[in-house]
Amino acid sequence: MEAVVSQLSPYELERGKPMPDTIHAAIQSNLLFELKLRYRDAFRSLSELSLATLPEGTTPDVAVYPAFPLDYENRTAKRTDPPLLCIEIQSPSQAIEEMVDKTNVYFGFGVRSCWIVVPAVKGVFVYDRPGHYQFFHGDDALQDPNLNIALPLSAVFE
Repeated sequence: MEAVVSQLSPYELERGKPMPDTIHAAIQSNLLFELKLRYRDAFRSLSELSLATLPEGTTPDVAVYPAFPLDYENRTAKRTDPPLLCIEIQSPSQAIEEMVDKTNVYFGFGVRSCWIVVPAVKGVFVYDRPGHYQFFHGDDALQDPNLNIALPLSAVFE
């Protein structure tokens, strides 16, 4: 029997995660839109931002910082300050254990909240500290107690 070797794309090699599909991209866009629509004065939501987490760095699907003006003069490759929130959207090839491990990396970096979005069940795990989460799905309104954020899941998964 011949071994099959899959080759990772440059995207996957650089970011250490699978390339997003249409569902992933739509959910990511919806999250960014809803966060900006509802919380533009309080937060700046960023897509695919590289963070200087240890040991290798990470790139959450969405990172949320307190609102700040953009500084076009100082562009850094990796942010060394932790965001308030990291959001990861599970890809079909990612195990939930891998996603939970990422929350531990983010909390170790100083992040206050982590969300794991699970498209297959249209649900979101909202972690407010390592190992502690609430699960929202269906007609729920997602609630993040650390950041006082509420989003209707219908808008996230539409």
